Amino acid sequence: MKTKLVGIGLAVMLAAGLTVVALSRANDKTETATVANSIYDFSLKNIDGKETSLADYRGKVVLVVNVASRCGFTPQYEGLEKVYLKYKDRGLVILGFPANNFGGQEPGSNEEIKSFCSLKYNVTFPMFAKISVKGDDIHPLYKYLTDKQSDPQFGGDVKWNFNKFLIGRDGKIIGRFEPAVKPESPEMAQAIEHALE
Repeated sequence: MKTKLVGIGLAVMLAAGLTVVALSRANDKTETATVANSIYDFSLKNIDGKETSLADYRGKVVLVVNVASRCGFTPQYEGLEKVYLKYKDRGLVILGFPANNFGGQEPGSNEEIKSFCSLKYNVTFPMFAKISVKGDDIHPLYKYLTDKQSDPQFGGDVKWNFNKFLIGRDGKIIGRFEPAVKPESPEMAQAIEHALE
């Protein structure tokens, strides 16, 4: 009799445990199913450590760039700054996101990155704290930008530093440019002009 009761008790506990696991998994799916609708749903620390909502850029055309200080493409900072100065009065903002994901080419602290960008390239566009743009620790913003399911046209892993995402005034991705495409190239100028119209 005792053995039978213990067996029934174990069966009840096992069933309850499976129910909890099933509910837990259902909750996890609910959380992951909540997908951002635009970049405005994200908040990150800027290069000075201040929490900044990307909703602050609502209504602007935004160029999101993962940057690095020791990359062959680092001189693109100069082109990014020129493009920013040329179009900022018409509603363009460039957001720089330092990342150390590729060849350890952004090893410095946020303070060192800020100093490098200011002194070497006179960067005046907004810079953010260092984040990860790929891998297991990818920042949610870059998970959104690279998600092939929600954005089959522009989704896919960031392959190197200075990948550029062009965001329309509604906060949605309207273009993507690989690292070799220079910020002041005719291809980018045309896309930016079109987005600003």
